[in-house]
Order: sequence, then structure tokens, then C-alpha cells
Amino acid sequence: MTTPTVTHDAGARRFVAETDDGPAVLAYESVGRDVLDLQHTVVPHEERGRGVGEALVRAAVAHARAEGVRLIPTCPFVEAWRRRHPKDGDVFVDG
Repeated sequence: MTTPTVTHDAGARRFVAETDDGPAVLAYESVGRDVLDLQHTVVPHEERGRGVGEALVRAAVAHARAEGVRLIPTCPFVEAWRRRHPKDGDVFVDG
């Protein structure tokens, strides 16, 4: 299993990973200048359990660090990921 490539589509406010079964998406809304509210993760059913969702969240975390923004984990998948990865908790805030 290879880690999918994730791109940031700022215009559509989402992180996207193209898979063999269609795009996987982590959608967000901007909350002010320096906070992104990660709202919804969608991964094609056939791709679930293959690390695609994790790759989307890791891309959002890397983006937050690079841009100096904070993340709100509104999406239940993102919140569960945050709890499993406490070392990455520095970029998250509570909504």
C-alpha cells in the first residue's frame, strides 16, 4: 500500500487525494485568518482502511505548520485521529 499524494485545493477549501475509486476529500472552512475548521472527510468505500483518510489529515497538519494556522477538528474522523496522535496536538484547538 502506497501513501496517496494529497493536494491542497484552497479555492474549494479542501485537501484531495485521487484514488483508483475516485477522489477522497477533507473539506474545511476558514475561521478568521489563522484557523481552519476541518469539517468533513469523505473516502470512497473501496479505499477505506488503506490510509487515505490519515494522509488527508497529515496533509492538513503539515499545511497548518507551514502556514502558521490552527485546526479545529469538527470532523469525527479528524478528532479520532487527533486523539491517536497526541504529538501532533500542537496545531489543534477546540471549536
